[in-house]
Amino acid sequence: MALGRLHLITDSRPGRDPIALVRAALNVATPDLVVQFRPADDWTDRLAYELANQIVALCRPVGVPVLVNDRLHVALAAGAAGGHVGADDLPVPAARRLLGPAAVLGATSRLPATALRAVGDGADYLGVGPCYATSTKDGLPVSIGPEGLRAVARQVAGTPIIAIGGITAARVPDLLAAGAHGVAVIGAVSDAADPSRAVAELLAAVAR
Repeated sequence: MALGRLHLITDSRPGRDPIALVRAALNVATPDLVVQFRPADDWTDRLAYELANQIVALCRPVGVPVLVNDRLHVALAAGAAGGHVGADDLPVPAARRLLGPAAVLGATSRLPATALRAVGDGADYLGVGPCYATSTKDGLPVSIGPEGLRAVARQVAGTPIIAIGGITAARVPDLLAAGAHGVAVIGAVSDAADPSRAVAELLAAVAR
């Protein structure tokens, strides 16, 4: 699978509707769109599976791949294209063994050394950040900015880097210039008055 340049991460904050968000994105989807389903920590596996199933069923007919964050067993059960692991999730080698060689596997990194290790251990792409301050996830480290992303990109040349954290359409050009393959967003779409329009603007930005 050619990795898309815009990764829409579903918003698991209370009161947010991940299915409605995905539907809005699919209204303007291009081949650059990837959906990452991120279950909330307090959701049961059953709820996560049911929502993942719905999202895969919506995305598959239009060729939009779905990745599941953190809960790789849910990714497998729902027939997702793969998964993404963070620093506190399964180590990349274990995640690769679980998902198998054909699945897409992403890993979070913010430093060149950990990025190089993740790629060596089997990650297909890296989610690098937070690039800017963000309020959609608690407990994140200090943002690294485009220069921090550039340092990672130099270390893992040839591996797609997806910038994450505080991403807006206006910030995309600087991140692409620093070596990002694409960007991942939550609030830029979930908090938008018109999520479909926000997705369209971001898709246009990453395609430039």
